[in-house]
Amino acid sequence: MLNPRNFIELLAPARDIECAKAALAHGADAIYIGAPKFSARKAASVSTNDIAEIVRLAHLYKARVFVALNTLLFDNELDEAKSLAWEMYRIGVDALIIQDYALLQLENMPPIELHSSTQMDNRSAERVLFHESQGFKQVVLARELSINQIKEIADRSSVRLEAFIHGALCVSYSGRCFMSQAVCRRSANRGECSQPCRLPYTVLSADGQQIAKNNYALSLRDNNQTDNIEKMMLAGVSSFKIEGRLKDPSYVANITLHYRRIIDDILAKHPEFCRESEGTTNTSLIANPERSFNRGFTSFFMSGRQKNIHNPITPKSMGQPLGKACRVTKSSFAIEDCNVKINNNDGLCFIKGNTLIGLKVNKVENGILYPDKLNGLQNGLMLYRNSDVEFDNLTKQARTSRQISIDMAVGMSPNGDISLQAIDRDGNIGNASYNTSALSAAKDPSATRRMGEQQLAKTGGTPFVVDNIYMEESVCSLFVNASIWNELRRNALQELTEVRINANAPTDCPLNADSQAIYPQSQADAQIGILNNLAKAYLELHGCSMSEWGYERQSDYRGRIVMTTKHCLMFAMGKCLKQHPEAKKMLPLSLIDEEHKNNKYSVTCDCDNCQMVIRYN
Repeated sequence: MLNPRNFIELLAPARDIECAKAALAHGADAIYIGAPKFSARKAASVSTNDIAEIVRLAHLYKARVFVALNTLLFDNELDEAKSLAWEMYRIGVDALIIQDYALLQLENMPPIELHSSTQMDNRSAERVLFHESQGFKQVVLARELSINQIKEIADRSSVRLEAFIHGALCVSYSGRCFMSQAVCRRSANRGECSQPCRLPYTVLSADGQQIAKNNYALSLRDNNQTDNIEKMMLAGVSSFKIEGRLKDPSYVANITLHYRRIIDDILAKHPEFCRESEGTTNTSLIANPERSFNRGFTSFFMSGRQKNIHNPITPKSMGQPLGKACRVTKSSFAIEDCNVKINNNDGLCFIKGNTLIGLKVNKVENGILYPDKLNGLQNGLMLYRNSDVEFDNLTKQARTSRQISIDMAVGMSPNGDISLQAIDRDGNIGNASYNTSALSAAKDPSATRRMGEQQLAKTGGTPFVVDNIYMEESVCSLFVNASIWNELRRNALQELTEVRINANAPTDCPLNADSQAIYPQSQADAQIGILNNLAKAYLELHGCSMSEWGYERQSDYRGRIVMTTKHCLMFAMGKCLKQHPEAKKMLPLSLIDEEHKNNKYSVTCDCDNCQMVIRYN
């Protein structure tokens, strides 16, 4: 019997039904969506009716649906959150992703599988082991972990591990960022992040010297673990998560298909692993992550600390690298050694000085591009395509289907009716029958067989594809026309669809928590994020006393830590204090928000933990 960790899951985001369909069609084994309320992406909440429809579609493919109910909660919201959890349980959702410990303490919660959100700060084996002891079936790891750290956690625990592999990165440790709450009372832990990390800043040294101006000092590039998937799998990751609950279906389709191909190739090499869901994706789309929204890519800390994990020039999409501008005239230019096709209306961009500048291609003739404006483009500047008209059309128009292989068996029942069984690879059966009392004998039994095989194979409009058809000779002795065969096929496939959906419904998963387990911290400050009395009592039960409420119940943030991050500006400047201790005189750095001059922060380095600490001034 396979270890539960060896069932490999590609987990894709969905902001709505269309994104969910795109994810499933392009190979997702599971999808995650926002609850109608209390989701950490408030703008990506989905109605209960829509989630129910998504659940049916996913279970047809043996795929799972996880609902994010992962905001911190106030006391007066707990009953509503519990009611919402019951709604999700009743419509067949496979798991809830949660952050608030109160949901482990509430009485009469539904017996639904729970996943520990990355906002619960799963950066250490001790934290993961505690969450495993509390009944979580899957733990979403901190994005900052390396392969070696993941392996250490996997070696010391048995819970399934989920890791982000693509998309936008939070610059702070997830769940440990309070910048948005401090500056505009919009809490990231309540689904309302205003993304101050994507704003430009002036950076000053301790003596007031300007280090940078209009610098996107905290804006990370996008995560891309294309080259690390196999290592992550061998280290112990079971669920590979694509970020993007605010992205459109085109993005979801492209990125999901990209990782589907990679994971399938790895599974073919490693028979000890198997895929979580069923269905083969057939599509004319050729996936390419560079052709979807991206800020430039980084593998973050997966292979240890590295340079260029952030983009100080822009928080916007850079897109696909094309080549350097050449033969620039007053109205046109070419791209040196460009091996991709540029189309009319494509959007290009380039960096000049410290500014990202865009232009639109009006016409392309013989390799010469005629833009709406040159906007200061010069020979030698690197060009990128951040709006790809052709690819957007391809993702919308690509012929894509996800097929489930079945066999069909046709025979005569004891009462003389034609009996059809549609049988999938798990042994699920859809039955249909037809009364033969009005049928005449076949003049040509071989014609009946040919007609039956031809009509039964016509499964278009369904996810099923017929591999084999077995037909008893007794059936061929009757004259059976096309409409009868079609009726039999439709009825059998309709029943098989319902049988599969019901067979893949989740089983009850009562919470089995160890009340004696000790929380990894003995003291909880505002950064732990406790907003309600039930969560407070929960921590105290597990040996952790609480010194103050979470930031969302605070009023004054001056001098308080609002971000702890593995990203280090000193390292980015080539002045890591471990190699350049003389650079300590530059600290604390100051960050001044260019758009809101009254928002200022001080930056220090916690070199013992290799992280940067930001306080609100």
